[in-house]
Amino acid sequence: MSFTNRQVSYLIKPVIFLLALMPFAYLVYGAFTDSLGTNPVEALTHETGEWGLRFLLITLCISPLKRLLGISWLIKLRRMLGLFAFFYACMHFLTYIWLDQFFDFYEILLDIPKRPFITIGFISFVLIIPLAVTSTKKMQQRLKHHWKRLHQLVYIIPMLVVVHFMWSLKADYTEPFIYTLLFLLLMSERAYRSRVGHIRGERKAVAHKKAPQF
Repeated sequence: MSFTNRQVSYLIKPVIFLLALMPFAYLVYGAFTDSLGTNPVEALTHETGEWGLRFLLITLCISPLKRLLGISWLIKLRRMLGLFAFFYACMHFLTYIWLDQFFDFYEILLDIPKRPFITIGFISFVLIIPLAVTSTKKMQQRLKHHWKRLHQLVYIIPMLVVVHFMWSLKADYTEPFIYTLLFLLLMSERAYRSRVGHIRGERKAVAHKKAPQF
């Protein structure tokens, strides 16, 4: 199914935007109705972090799905989905510094290097900030080829977040294992595509050299 640019902008994007906000709305509702379980702070921290990871992986799925299904308009959703990954990462970090540490920045500075999963989570959050800040077309034009290099961090951050997630758990590693498998699958597809493109480039170069020159 194909959509025009207008349909994507005025129909698809608003629907995806509302769907992406639903987990946050559910958490806000749960916080106000005291329905997040016996440890609501832990539930908020866990859910916001996991949704940040999910949106990172969903963003990475866009290009493979476009190639596999031939749905070109999916690319128009990538920036928005990436920003939702940043949004939930911000909510995750805010939950930690507000509801867990009560804005005690001295204690936070001590906690970051003391607990490895906090350290790697903080590094992940710092790395995703420049991706969100430079996600606009204007920044892409301003940074030129540096923009592509910078945004290759999107292939590193999910791996760090999965490790952060895994180290934060005391048992049952099923979820991070599933996310790891999906991430490895996406990276394998990208490596295969890059290899195929490289081979095709070499063949074209050889064919060009063999072609008669006039």
